[in-house]
Amino acid sequence: MRPLLSVEDLSIGFGKDNPVVRNVSFSVAAGETLAIVGESGSGKTISCRAILRILPRAARLDCGRMILAGNGADGDLDLAQISERQMRHVRGNRIAMIFQEPMRSLSPLHRIGNQVSEVLHLHGRCSEAEARQQVLDCFERVGFPDPERTWRSYPFELSGGMRQRAMIAMAMVAKPELLIADEPTTALDVTTQAQVLGLMKELQQETGMAMILVTHDLGVVANMAEQVVVMHKGRVMEAGAAEPILRAPAHPYTQDLFHAAPKIPQEPAARRETGTEGPDKDLILELKHVTKTFTLRSGKSWSKPTLVRACEEVDLELPRGTTLAIVGESGSGKTTAARIALGAETVDPGGEILFRASPGADPLRVHDMDRAARRAFQRQAQMVFQDPYSSLSPRQRILDTLSEPLEIHGTGSRADHRDRAAEMLGLVGLPTDMLTRFPHAFSGGQRQRLSIARALMLDPKLLVCDEPTSALDVSVQEQILSLLEEIRDARQLSYLFISHDLAVVARIADEVAVMRRGMIVEQAPPEVLFHDPKHPYTKALIAAQPVPDVDRPINLKLVAQGAGAPENWPEAFRFAGQDAPPLVPLDPGHKVRCHV
Repeated sequence: MRPLLSVEDLSIGFGKDNPVVRNVSFSVAAGETLAIVGESGSGKTISCRAILRILPRAARLDCGRMILAGNGADGDLDLAQISERQMRHVRGNRIAMIFQEPMRSLSPLHRIGNQVSEVLHLHGRCSEAEARQQVLDCFERVGFPDPERTWRSYPFELSGGMRQRAMIAMAMVAKPELLIADEPTTALDVTTQAQVLGLMKELQQETGMAMILVTHDLGVVANMAEQVVVMHKGRVMEAGAAEPILRAPAHPYTQDLFHAAPKIPQEPAARRETGTEGPDKDLILELKHVTKTFTLRSGKSWSKPTLVRACEEVDLELPRGTTLAIVGESGSGKTTAARIALGAETVDPGGEILFRASPGADPLRVHDMDRAARRAFQRQAQMVFQDPYSSLSPRQRILDTLSEPLEIHGTGSRADHRDRAAEMLGLVGLPTDMLTRFPHAFSGGQRQRLSIARALMLDPKLLVCDEPTSALDVSVQEQILSLLEEIRDARQLSYLFISHDLAVVARIADEVAVMRRGMIVEQAPPEVLFHDPKHPYTKALIAAQPVPDVDRPINLKLVAQGAGAPENWPEAFRFAGQDAPPLVPLDPGHKVRCHV
């Protein structure tokens, strides 16, 4: 079959520097999905932006041809050579692109309907009434329950998944021949990601369009692609049909990507010996009857404020030296629970958080502390934040950033601070000559190592890790998880680990609590939870996790049921409103929220 688009010997540079993309070639046929796989900085996104000629001003197209096959009376087009006027006819009309972050790609000042219909107006296809009807039909097709309401909405009024559906509608409304999707599901929860991927595949089958999928997730590739191109540092490492590459990658870099990708093990893993079993287990942290209600003010003066339950009757225990993971999607309450554990959020009356700095010590009530007790507690409990880019001050050198906790707590001299900072850099695998640099000089993985080093400066007993690997590439993610495990075992640290990624949790956790809309719905060790899940929501999370195995596709029916309304769950788990069943033990160490 003749390719719809052929990219031949593409090289792209910036300024006078050597090319960052060198001699890249690939092609995609009508109705086919090509996945371009690689980590940050591999050149996959800029290669796709070159196709639409939307490169940064400083970029230069050194060489290469990008041949778009002719349709009808039109002949073939070399997208690298045609005029900007001809290119405007191609963009959005024959080739459309879905960008990675929908909130940055949608105008906050315009309604969703007006933004999507703009594509039709720009290409002069139809009248205003016809354009509106086409957009509403497209909204219904991409899964909006109320297309009219979506038309009137602004981007901030939609969830992340709904904004991404709006971006898909914007790309699809003009019925393009080729859709370029740049990390279209990276910012989404796993169940939303599974539904969006299913939607894209369904729309592709209906319209027969070609698709170029830019991703770093090999699980997404296994579920979507027929062809694969693996890129690293601007070059193609491996290319060909998806199935043989996924079954037996030939290039060492592709093999490393597969090895680094976290996976839910198919066989139950042996449980790590922690010495914390039995009735007298040594607990460093307890959350008892934790409920947190937020009051949201209405935008209208005559409307009553809305009460939102972020956490409801959460009970958790963290034995010393172990990792307790809280898993859930955006809005599940997991980060709120972590902030409450650190005393950063108050708790509703009746709830309490108990912390024991050492075995046998009297418990400290985190929300009843005076100023001196709080300072002492903050030395013992630290947090590693999700985004390594925003958690380090861009104006401070690394030495000052690492020393700041010691200065706040009045610990040691300036020379002591430098020695301690050098020690912590060594612990996280970075050389001491980096102390004089600023954060912008580091990669994402190095910044996350620095965030961990800063959290360890005061020698804490408890680390709260809030999505510490979600912003990282898979190989860097593997390094950070290994580092966290080594530090935990060497220093007998305890981790409260917040994540939405079940594969990461399966790797690091000793106990897993699954949260949905403020409530724990299931809790068990990972070897039990991932191989004998009971709750439909847990089953949906596991089913939605894309794995790099062509024989294990995402089960969209299971995802849709568990991610749907509780009224549609199986009878043992079904409830309406806030009248949820209790969390009951089914087996030793395995709790499920269900009707007994």
